[in-house]
Amino acid sequence: MGARKREKATQRKEDNKTKYFAILRDCPTSPRKMRLLTDLIKGQNVERALHILKTSPKEASIRLEKLLLSAISNWQHKNEGERIEDNPLFVKEIKVDSGRQLKRLRTAPQGRGYRIRKRSNHVTLVIDNLVKE
Repeated sequence: MGARKREKATQRKEDNKTKYFAILRDCPTSPRKMRLLTDLIKGQNVERALHILKTSPKEASIRLEKLLLSAISNWQHKNEGERIEDNPLFVKEIKVDSGRQLKRLRTAPQGRGYRIRKRSNHVTLVIDNLVKE
């Protein structure tokens, strides 16, 4: 590894120490369906985002709720002496990337086959304090 790559990697590690995030990989939901929910909670207060996800009838909301709870848990782990009630948290950034696609064939009339693409996605959720010290 070269010097510049090493410096960039150490800089990225230092930045991640002050970030509070959680990553969900290979979620078997299409990215388009997941983005419908992520747009609802982006920029929201954490309690409000949890309420939105709990009341949403979509199947992807269950996975996003677990991911948000994991990010909150990561925040608590990095700030052990502080209470979550004293620090108002919000969803700073949420990003949905497409994951791998499983390609399948469905039988069709006259000996043909239609291609089915079973999509998956990766979700990265970052939370932060409303008030910076």
